[in-house]
Amino acid sequence: MLTLLHHTLCPLSRFVRLALNEYGIEARLVEERFWERRKEFLEVNPAGSIPVLIADGTPPVPGAAIIAEFIEETRPPGGNGLMPVEPGQRAEVRRLSSWFNDKFHSEVSGPLVNERVFKRHMTLEQGGGPPDTALLRAARQNIRYHMAYIGWLVRKRDWLAGDRMSLADLAAAAHLSSVDYMGDVPWTEDEAAKNWYARVKSRPAFRPLLTERLGGIPPAAHYADLDF
Repeated sequence: MLTLLHHTLCPLSRFVRLALNEYGIEARLVEERFWERRKEFLEVNPAGSIPVLIADGTPPVPGAAIIAEFIEETRPPGGNGLMPVEPGQRAEVRRLSSWFNDKFHSEVSGPLVNERVFKRHMTLEQGGGPPDTALLRAARQNIRYHMAYIGWLVRKRDWLAGDRMSLADLAAAAHLSSVDYMGDVPWTEDEAAKNWYARVKSRPAFRPLLTERLGGIPPAAHYADLDF
């Protein structure tokens, strides 16, 4: 049995969970309050970040992108994978996955989740305190051009990286889902982006995420509505 150290609203953790769910791979979910920097956790991942996948017979696998590659390389045979076979298409999936796991995370989902969720649980020594309103304002402005980019991509292709759903779609949807939980996605900005997200959100792999709730922080009213 795999074990995933994660946090319910961490978008990088959600990306890994979606990949596991798409392949029907079971994993025991263990919520990690990474900001506490537990000795046992730092022994597993000295970087002190989540997600981390623990599998029997291998060293701990840290980081969303590395875990996704590990899943791809060890998944059960058969069926369509979340990475294309052709090298050029694989590069495009990796590029867009990085766009959302790195750029979108640093500009939008990371600041929003950190300021609105993680800071509530941190002590002052851990970086807690009231949300930084300037960071929140910047993140809410930044999401608009990301939405426009998603819309532009899906008007040119069936899915973000090409003709089939891939890790790129899961990365984008994972980050949007964390932001959408808090009601910070401007869905009226781009109809194509909204329709694309509705397709991903309707997949069985997404259902566990939509049913989860974070104590003290209820989701936006439309969060679990597939038609929103």
